[in-house]
Amino acid sequence: MIENNHNLWYFSFRSTVPDKVQSNINHPSLLPLRCKITMTSSHLLISNLTKDWIETMERWQLQLFWIPAVIITFATFIANPILLVCIFMSPALRRETRYLLVANTLVADIIFLILNLVTLIGNAVRAEIPWLVCQLSTALLVTASSCAIITVTLMVIDTFTAVRWPLQYHNLLSPARTSSILGVVWLLCAIYPFTLMMMMMKDEIPNNKVTMCLTLLSFGFFKVNNMGEIEMYFFVSAVICTFLIFYCYIRLYMVTRTQGIWHSRFSRARVTVLVHGVLLLLYFAPGLVFALEIYIFQEKNMSQDLRVWISTVNANVFMLLPRAFAPCLYGLRYREIYESLALLLHRHRRSRESTVS
Repeated sequence: MIENNHNLWYFSFRSTVPDKVQSNINHPSLLPLRCKITMTSSHLLISNLTKDWIETMERWQLQLFWIPAVIITFATFIANPILLVCIFMSPALRRETRYLLVANTLVADIIFLILNLVTLIGNAVRAEIPWLVCQLSTALLVTASSCAIITVTLMVIDTFTAVRWPLQYHNLLSPARTSSILGVVWLLCAIYPFTLMMMMMKDEIPNNKVTMCLTLLSFGFFKVNNMGEIEMYFFVSAVICTFLIFYCYIRLYMVTRTQGIWHSRFSRARVTVLVHGVLLLLYFAPGLVFALEIYIFQEKNMSQDLRVWISTVNANVFMLLPRAFAPCLYGLRYREIYESLALLLHRHRRSRESTVS
């Protein structure tokens, strides 16, 4: 659909060019004119796609999905910083690899939620956002989301390493080494989306503005023949993370099945696997839905209403659920974080009492 619309705009503009120019359109001297035609058609296509998207949302009243998105975002803004303070104010927790991984997940979620909220507000007030800013926001959103997913995968690897090699664990995953690994993770997560952004911006006019910034449109507008690369990126990343998670859990069960930690229905091992499984599902499911969005965005016979519905629900509900549950499932589940939080609240209460007296 994108390619057909793009060609339609291209040939509509081209029909206004004199025959003599059209007959020599491939001449090297006319390359700037061809670039201008492509950029103009691209701008018109973006404007029309955005306009159709807004009309569909208004017809179905899909703006109501912004309400739970805002509620989840502000609830997470309260919980995540408190847990980060509990981790970084405790010297003991700062030296634990698992808590550094939890902190990195919370930071990535906060960055994702801030960018998502700013984009949501801009879309709600129909602010004209520069296309370059929209592309940059999309790249940062993908980076933060990918980093959170990979960090959750590293938590499983960390648990496997601690159980499999308990004596060498602190040497293998020291705090300094963990910090270096997380830095590499952020770098790797940023390379592809920012490279893709630069490739897209070569075909666009930097001063273009849109009234709605959507991640799906940012990726969907990319050249159709390069869509396979985007889908392959998400697919390969998901396969690698899934393989590592299943391998670690299977090996963990094989190593510990004779130790009796799985016998009780509510044993710590079972609860840990359940918590990891729920959070991994919540983080991976929106990525799979987004891959489905990209696929149906290219299909000619798909309803525009279906595209908008799936994209809206995924962006405002599914992608925010893991950010809402992460503080509870990971943060408050750890006894040390809970005790640090209780101590922080106790100190705050004592300081208030002393101030009042």
